[in-house]
Amino acid sequence: MQARCAVTKLVLATLTIAATTSLASAQGKPTRFWNLTRQTISEFYLAPAGTTNWGPNQCKNDKDGTVDSDERLRITDVASGTYDAKLTDVSGRSCLVRNIKVDTGGIFSIEEKELTSCSR
Repeated sequence: MQARCAVTKLVLATLTIAATTSLASAQGKPTRFWNLTRQTISEFYLAPAGTTNWGPNQCKNDKDGTVDSDERLRITDVASGTYDAKLTDVSGRSCLVRNIKVDTGGIFSIEEKELTSCSR
């Protein structure tokens, strides 16, 4: 009985360490946006879904200040959640994309076909 209890405690401890290591690993990775549109993006803002509380221009996190097509951009100061994105590309087109799921340490993308609310 004591041996079974010790084995159970060992298994639980191992699972706890594995879960903690996995979470710490994900938190150590940067959150990134993957631009799958056809245009270079010059401004990229996120706001909690359904609000207009836009955060800073995330393009400033890139050394040239833009995100080329098929380039990934480091996103800062954004917790996991659902967001609306507002972007402007170098052609002057501004678009709003709603309900994007962002996971801390993960990669999220926007494709050209998702750009349905755009204006010039």
